Amino acid sequence: MNNVTINTQEMSLPVWSGAVCSFATKVLDELNCVNWELSILFCGNKTIRGLNNHYLNKDEPTDILSFNLGETIKDGGREVYLPGDIIISLEMLHENAQYFKISEDEELRRLLIHGILHLNGMDHETIESGEPMLALQESILEKFKNERIIPCGGKD
Repeated sequence: MNNVTINTQEMSLPVWSGAVCSFATKVLDELNCVNWELSILFCGNKTIRGLNNHYLNKDEPTDILSFNLGETIKDGGREVYLPGDIIISLEMLHENAQYFKISEDEELRRLLIHGILHLNGMDHETIESGEPMLALQESILEKFKNERIIPCGGKD
């Protein structure tokens, strides 16, 4: 059984955070990930910029970062996989949705899938749609196109 934990920095917990856990769990199930303890942090541009600068030497905000841990531990007799952390800037999510003329809900689902794929060992060299990871990302997004996290595609 997979478990998803949501935390925030620079903001309060969004009212739709429970739907994030449900959606992320469905994506993990789709990828046959078992006993994952996934951690997701929602933040603003200040936090993600600091992380991007510190770890990737890029002094700018970004929409998503994923930090792989890839460790298996024993928890009460069962093995649990700690894949790492996904960090998403809700400010950048909002900007991306406006730029690409899509709902914030669709952008959030795309970012969650993207982060999970990175933590599952996938990577991409470019942002071209032909990249295998990005093609899989869009395939999963299409499969779950009727799922909703943010009501009415808005902020809250």
